Amino acid sequence: MGSVSTPELAIAVAEAGGVGSITALGMAAGDLDKMLTVMTERTAGALAVNFLTEEIDQDAVAAAANRVRIVDFFWAYPRPSLVDIVHSGGALACWQIGSLDEALAAADAGCDIVVTQGIEAGGHVRGSTPLMRLLEPVLARLEVPVLAAGGIGDRRSFRDVLEAGAAGARIGTRFLAAVESGAHPAYKQAVVDAGADSTEITDAFAVCPLCATVPRARVLRSCIHAMRDLPEGEVGESTVGGQRIAMPKGHGLPPGAAATGHIEAMAMYAGESVAAIDTIEPVADIIGSWCETTTDSSS
Repeated sequence: MGSVSTPELAIAVAEAGGVGSITALGMAAGDLDKMLTVMTERTAGALAVNFLTEEIDQDAVAAAANRVRIVDFFWAYPRPSLVDIVHSGGALACWQIGSLDEALAAADAGCDIVVTQGIEAGGHVRGSTPLMRLLEPVLARLEVPVLAAGGIGDRRSFRDVLEAGAAGARIGTRFLAAVESGAHPAYKQAVVDAGADSTEITDAFAVCPLCATVPRARVLRSCIHAMRDLPEGEVGESTVGGQRIAMPKGHGLPPGAAATGHIEAMAMYAGESVAAIDTIEPVADIIGSWCETTTDSSS
């Protein structure tokens, strides 16, 4: 979820019994350590740090491993050297994958957890296979816990992946529409208002570090149309690392709470699960209702 997964959202998820995750993209090791120190003082729950792309600061990985339960990687091929750093710090190593070959490589690299991402997922999509079709062979070949990601936005879909054998689920889009989310209010409302078949995978928002390698991300279709209707130039401003930056047309930064300008034309990452999301709720309420799935088979 990148910049809209703020420390506040991650802490709320951890306090509710989930694993709250933040991104380390663009952060130096010292700054990351300071932020995680504050976060771990605010919750005894499980936290994770996500590292993206092949350009990864190993010192930052070490800093994260010393502070959180899980260090997670995505948009890069599994590397044993990074897993070793995570284990040396006492954390678990997790890799999100988009293919069976990549899943096997993650297990071979020593990962403790593997996340299987289907094409239903919001944001940057690694592979080309629907979740359930990919989850089955990954579960059959791997002995480590496997999480499911992509298109999971309500109790029923959460229950479905658990019944299929997944050890858990990675959720993004549903938490965009959480009270504690760092997303702009208009972004949250757009997720709530979206129905079935309202997202698509596109290269329209290709100004970002991940898109430098593969410009392929699922967003709300409405923001693609709004962006393309604008003349060339800036769509607005946002805040990154405490600094205000101008956002050119096609920028991949999603609209956070402090964004200004043409919010409707910014990169509104969202998965196919938007069809199941119709309210903005506190994290604790979302997780609490989903956990009933494990004991209530009628929902």
